[in-house]
Amino acid sequence: MEKRGLSESEAKKRLIQYGPNEIRDISKTTVAKILLRQIRNNFIVYLLLGAMAISFFVGKTITAYTILCVVLMVVGVGFVQEYKADRAIKALKKMILPLSLVIRDGKERDSPSSQLVPGDLLILRSGEKIPADCIILEESSLSVDEAILTGEAKEVHKEAAKNPRKPTEKNFLFMGSFIVSGKCTAQVINTGMNSRFGGIAGMISTAEKELPLQKKINKIASYMAIVAIVVSLLTGLLMIYQAETISSSFLISVLILIIALSVSAFPEGLPVVLITALAFGARRMAKQNAIVNRMSIIQTLGETTVICSDKTGTITRGEMTVRHIVFAGKKIEVSGVGYEVAGRFLLGQKEINPLHDPLLAALLKTAVLCNDSRIERTGEDHIYRGSGTPTEIALLILAAKAGIFKEDLSLSRREEIPFSSERKMMSILSDFEKKTSVFTKGAPEIILERCAFIQEQDKVIPLTDQERRRILRENQLMTSRTLRTLAFATKDLSSKTRKTGKSNSQDELEKDLVFLGLVGMEDPPRDGVKEAIALCQKAGIAVKMITGDNKETALAVAKEINLKGKVMEGKELEQLSDARLRKVINSIVIFARVQPEHKLRIVKALKSLGEIVTMTGDGVNDAPALKEAHIGVAMGKNGTDVSREAADLTLKDDNFITIVSAIKEGRTIFRNIKKFVTYQLSCNLTELLILFFGVLLAPFLGWQISLLLALQILFINLVTDNLPAITLGLNPASVDVMSEKPRKSADLLTGNLIKLLFFTGILIAFFVLTIFYLSFNIFQNDINLARSTALIALITTLLASAYNYRSFRKGVLTRSLFTNMYLFYASLISLAATVAIIYTPLNVIFETTPLSSKDWFLALLPAIAIVLIFDILKKINNKLQFFDFWK
Repeated sequence: MEKRGLSESEAKKRLIQYGPNEIRDISKTTVAKILLRQIRNNFIVYLLLGAMAISFFVGKTITAYTILCVVLMVVGVGFVQEYKADRAIKALKKMILPLSLVIRDGKERDSPSSQLVPGDLLILRSGEKIPADCIILEESSLSVDEAILTGEAKEVHKEAAKNPRKPTEKNFLFMGSFIVSGKCTAQVINTGMNSRFGGIAGMISTAEKELPLQKKINKIASYMAIVAIVVSLLTGLLMIYQAETISSSFLISVLILIIALSVSAFPEGLPVVLITALAFGARRMAKQNAIVNRMSIIQTLGETTVICSDKTGTITRGEMTVRHIVFAGKKIEVSGVGYEVAGRFLLGQKEINPLHDPLLAALLKTAVLCNDSRIERTGEDHIYRGSGTPTEIALLILAAKAGIFKEDLSLSRREEIPFSSERKMMSILSDFEKKTSVFTKGAPEIILERCAFIQEQDKVIPLTDQERRRILRENQLMTSRTLRTLAFATKDLSSKTRKTGKSNSQDELEKDLVFLGLVGMEDPPRDGVKEAIALCQKAGIAVKMITGDNKETALAVAKEINLKGKVMEGKELEQLSDARLRKVINSIVIFARVQPEHKLRIVKALKSLGEIVTMTGDGVNDAPALKEAHIGVAMGKNGTDVSREAADLTLKDDNFITIVSAIKEGRTIFRNIKKFVTYQLSCNLTELLILFFGVLLAPFLGWQISLLLALQILFINLVTDNLPAITLGLNPASVDVMSEKPRKSADLLTGNLIKLLFFTGILIAFFVLTIFYLSFNIFQNDINLARSTALIALITTLLASAYNYRSFRKGVLTRSLFTNMYLFYASLISLAATVAIIYTPLNVIFETTPLSSKDWFLALLPAIAIVLIFDILKKINNKLQFFDFWK
């Protein structure tokens, strides 16, 4: 079949005909699903609806309608927050856009996988996720993992269809499965919901997982609900006990008050605030190029104690440039940087034309022929863009500097032995320049083991041990200068093979090769990595560099980024028992010549020592280590689909600095969650204490029961609990969040935080009861004015308390009110709503009355006092370290 593929115009027509290549969620619409969940799972709604029904029954229609408004607001706020969080999470999933290599109009190009149509020709390689159902047309050593469809985690060998019209099961690739090894050309037959994977979409689209943090939040909320109901019932019983006469209307008022107090003391907003904080944090991470695949890892991310990072492309830039070529005793220096096809080939101080040197030209052609990547012009002079691995792109740019391009070379590939991290080499068998030849590239020590000969300028001679040692010395010299090295070799096959068209076994193809030469590539450390590593060390996070390169290259890069420690090579690691590895692993900082299975052992050894491990990976064989690590980090630019699927976090820029930024954000988010949980529980406790002790003290102080009315309690719950708590979850990162050692406690409420919330609740309750006493008993105000003064005192003090909870170390008076703009705006909304129920006709509904300036001064005293007290206590605690609220 001619490999022209579809034309662009035909592809567009088919896209309209078949629709996008997407798996649609066929469950209930998001809006309906979230709304139903808010109503079904919100215990508060049922209580309020009960109170509303009772109010209607006894003729208190104004109260009933007000409670209905409260119900709508409770459901509405919860719905809006969860809907926004849901949209944010879905947006994150779309930030890593899957691309497929497709042949259209006879040219290879990257296309969004969602735009694939039946008839498209795809080129699929190891590690890639299969984007649609396909028939295999050509393949090389192709194995596929179809566990997502079959449930069996084993490799399945696939074959090209001899007759595409009568394919067998072995000739099909199915959407959602992965290429484990090899490569193929395949034709799309079904996309989206018409694929086999789409056929089971209904079974996978409705599954919902509860976050571990959500379980903890729900547990706290359930305990608080029990306390709220018990205290509310006790308060109601006390009211009945103290009443001189008991009428039906009185009992109904008590019942409504019990419900209102239960509602107010129940932290129904915690789950919504949690989701909002996590989604907002994940969005902030995304802006820094870290895409969260699983929300549950955010907590763990902040507890990271060890980062195991790949060197190439993560610590280093990953945009390689060939600097040196060594062949036949000659050393060529190549100028130019990046993907600009402009540079000179210098032999000493003399510029040479590579095409005039047959051996150098042969080496450059081998670099192009044994290569699966491609480059294309960007439209700017000499500037190209690459698609594929950075190493192969660098080789294509090198050859292009000499005027050698892949499309100009007439080549017919017969067979390919793909590169793998285990083999560390790649070979192709091709018909080229009227010869059948093998072209090979790989790690120098591996290639030298396969070579029996070496190419001199005009002849092939046996490769002696002395010559091998000389080549290895040249290789070591380049690696000691942070250069990454590759060796090239070739072999002409016998005339018998050429005539029969039959290839030898893979071992035979890569045996007795002819050594051509070495190239050295520069891949310098990324800007800022050195500072990021220093920040990790300050934060108590160990950094370990893992690379497939040799020890010399790894040490040279480590020196540049100030990463100090012992080095271990993969061969040494293999000789260690697990017990011995656990003893020495903390002292090892650099792992060189590492295989993917070594990564898995490293992760397991660190985890056995109680470390929280973040591991990076980009290859198909890195998936087990990524799954084993507490936080698996995949590469968004150069990683495989397999690694991204297994990972918890994906880096859009493949940058080590992004990992550190994500850890910083993880710490911030978890701290914010602790802050808003402690704050909201302190609010709930305050309201319980005020109402309970208000009833308890009423007979002794002549107070009317109850101190605050049911609708006032519901109003307080709306303006002080939910809004400020949500905004505390959005608090910005503290400048010193990375200056402390990782916390290995995953508890939301530590012992010191429980002490803090009780101290806050008791103190505010005492202040508000005192204000009511002064207004009613000392200044002889009527009950409505005293209640209104206490109401404002409680609301303003709780809002002031929210500012105290922005930081457990820094005072309110020494920081700007605008540090957390969300909290500032929430406070304004709450205060505006409070003024509205005092000075507008709403005061009839809420039974409030306007305050004089003297009453306002009295009402604001507790808010001022709570700020002053906490600022003083923070200053004392910073000096004497009585409490660490994160322990």
